[in-house]
Amino acid sequence: MAEITATISRPQRWDVPFDDKMDAAAVDRLLAIPPFSRIDASQFPKSTPLRDILLNDTSLRVFRKGEVIVREGDYGNSAFFILRGSVTVTLGKNAIPAALLGRRETRKKGLLETLGQLWGNPAQPEMRDVSRYQSAKTAARGGVESRGPFGRTQSPFQTPGTAVFLHDVPAVLKGGTATLQAGVFFGEIAALGRTPRTATIIAAEGSELLEIRWQGLRELRLRAPEIKQFVDENYRKYSLENHLRETPYFKDLSPAELKIVADQTRFETYGAFDWQTDYKKNRDTDPVARLRGEPVIAEEGQYANGLILIRAGFARLSQKYNNGERTALYLARGQMFGLREIAHNWRTKESTPLRYTLRALGYVDVLVVPTSVVEQYIMPKIPAAEMPPPIPPLQGNTTLVSPLDQVHGKIPTDFIEFLVDNRFINGRATMLIDLNRCTRCDDCVRACAAAHDNNPRFIRHGPQLGHYMVANACMHCLDPVCMIGCPTGAISRDATGGQVVINDTTCIGCSTCANSCPYNNIQMVEIRDDRGELILDQEKKPVNKAAKCDLCLEQVTGPACVRACPHDALTRLNMQETDQLAQWLQR
Repeated sequence: MAEITATISRPQRWDVPFDDKMDAAAVDRLLAIPPFSRIDASQFPKSTPLRDILLNDTSLRVFRKGEVIVREGDYGNSAFFILRGSVTVTLGKNAIPAALLGRRETRKKGLLETLGQLWGNPAQPEMRDVSRYQSAKTAARGGVESRGPFGRTQSPFQTPGTAVFLHDVPAVLKGGTATLQAGVFFGEIAALGRTPRTATIIAAEGSELLEIRWQGLRELRLRAPEIKQFVDENYRKYSLENHLRETPYFKDLSPAELKIVADQTRFETYGAFDWQTDYKKNRDTDPVARLRGEPVIAEEGQYANGLILIRAGFARLSQKYNNGERTALYLARGQMFGLREIAHNWRTKESTPLRYTLRALGYVDVLVVPTSVVEQYIMPKIPAAEMPPPIPPLQGNTTLVSPLDQVHGKIPTDFIEFLVDNRFINGRATMLIDLNRCTRCDDCVRACAAAHDNNPRFIRHGPQLGHYMVANACMHCLDPVCMIGCPTGAISRDATGGQVVINDTTCIGCSTCANSCPYNNIQMVEIRDDRGELILDQEKKPVNKAAKCDLCLEQVTGPACVRACPHDALTRLNMQETDQLAQWLQR
């Protein structure tokens, strides 16, 4: 008797809609109100028409007064448009206690479960329970979220059907707050920039919101300039002043002064949203040519015509050196450039030019506050003790002009070049190995395999500089471009910890994430049933799934690779924590 081989249907782009309650009538309603009524539907391709985006990538959500919509610090994969009602936004340091926001710890494996991994793993790697794929259309989307009433996104750690409420909102929100009314977008920066939410937002009354997952929002911004313009105008009107208020040196401005500064601030964008494509194409070319290909935001030798605040992305800080340039530092979201020159010229009445060039590393979103505005409103408010130090005259190599002066000298220049050229600065959990300590015992690999069903999720090799190596392991990037092209949203951020995770159920094996990853840290693997036989699709072809490091999200002891190293040769580091990096290099 012939043995039966397991087969499954391959999921398609919209097999798992964002909200299965959306229908044609709801789409018609959206297309009758601004800004959606202004969109030219003919600009959308037949493969992703406007109506299908609104039908499959959006959700109508109803919130009751006091219900939490988004929480500060959570990683958002969607944006919101207020259809009816209003919401309250917490501002400044107005933190809401975690318990009131319903936060829970990620469910960790217990001691017995952890020990059981040592002998309970399958005989072959990547074995699956086939039955879970049979109900893929009702499976959780995005790796960590599930659908609740009204199409609500809920944490799997909450009781199904429940929501988080702040019953006495005015008492909880004792600091500054703002109110957003119907007709306003919010959450788009976190959704498109793949960054944490910067505020907690609560329904101020019974409200109806349209939630748009980032895949659909990206398509709308790409094909409909009306949406991009509308979102940018919303940001200037409702969010820019708060952004500036939270920026050092702006905190002492009066509300009237802050509004003047915000009105004069420019929005500028450099590079491509899917920057990894050009990077992968050009990373093996001549370094000088690569550098010249990076868009210049501000150039050494030019007058500082504005204070640059990085809103999203990364930028390279470089300086002329001999016949070329050398990288001094890298800047990321929340950092600024140009203040030292502006302050020096304001105090001395000189016209000292910029000492460094600022280039976009991929996609960079910046705010530019004109120099005249900075001199009039910012400089007089900075206490003498906090004023940037004067710039010495040009004599040979100059000193670093950056908010990160303290890092200079602690991390070797060639190591900074290595991190920037390879874009390792993107990593929030980069695996660094000190080859002088590593004995090649492979304990780290075996520990990873034990924690992941007999298949290690990283490869112990990678680019090297001297005796340091960056291994091929998911870095859980600050800007995870692997998420950009996922057609089903199967790869996403964990809502609480920010780890980049893959929903095995909704992954269609298209390899988009693996091809997008600039670091080759995602592998496509053939999966097997509980008998060890390959799982095939309806065309009798092996089904592949994306697999990568999940930072041992479920392990109570944290990353198994780090825990298993007997010689302290391996670590996982956030490349934005330059002090920790310097300490590790100087051990």
